[in-house]
Amino acid sequence: MIEGWLADEQATVQLGGALARTRPAQAVVQLRGDLGAGKSTLARALLRALGVQGPIRSPTYTLVERYPVDGGEAWHLDLYRIGNAGELDFLGLDEAGATLWLVEWPERGAGALPPTDLIVDLAVAGEGRSFRLSVASEAGQAWVVRLAETGQLRGLPAERQ
Repeated sequence: MIEGWLADEQATVQLGGALARTRPAQAVVQLRGDLGAGKSTLARALLRALGVQGPIRSPTYTLVERYPVDGGEAWHLDLYRIGNAGELDFLGLDEAGATLWLVEWPERGAGALPPTDLIVDLAVAGEGRSFRLSVASEAGQAWVVRLAETGQLRGLPAERQ
């Protein structure tokens, strides 16, 4: 587990870039936190760091946005508006269809989503955000180790300054 502090949007962009540069070939990421915690901002930063050009839309109303990335396709899901996991059936989500899943409000899709590798918890804390990266698989563990070993999070304080 890694915990830290995001003082501003630029720090969130730095975290997204660090996750992008160290990501495994296949990954499912849960983005958890209250409304306004920065889930979409982090997803946008990660996708931009993976080379996504053009607009990166929040999937609040579409539920899923798909983006070409090196080695496959990234899917950004926002499940806030679904009532239960069964509603995901009509989206045609096939586990093999994406190399990267970024899932906001993952608890609403429980049982219908592929196994998680990394959990990113975000929380509003004063003017900034706190974050916690928790592993949920061997791939997630290797991802967090790469983050730590490569110094990708250098400059992001462990706690509020």
